Amino acid sequence: MYVVCVVAQVKPENIEDFLAVTEENFRGTRAEPGNVRFDVHQALDDPARFMLYEVYREEADFHAHHESAHYLLWRQRVADWMAAPRQATKYESRLFGDPAE
Repeated sequence: MYVVCVVAQVKPENIEDFLAVTEENFRGTRAEPGNVRFDVHQALDDPARFMLYEVYREEADFHAHHESAHYLLWRQRVADWMAAPRQATKYESRLFGDPAE
């Protein structure tokens, strides 16, 4: 699995707008054949900080996601709402899923 964790620091006045637009991207991403997970987390100590946890079957699926209409629209719409540039860290899964499976 190919995992990407994105941290987004949103301007406080744009939190609700960010969540609404990100939900549209979430739904589109989950419909992609190569996507396994797309979770959106909001920090408890800073409600303007979000972590997007994305899992794809292969790296190529992640790159295909970046060419999708819903992602390109999301990126455009949230650009002015960022308090700092988004930071992404990429991982390869070593232990993944339910250990009972």
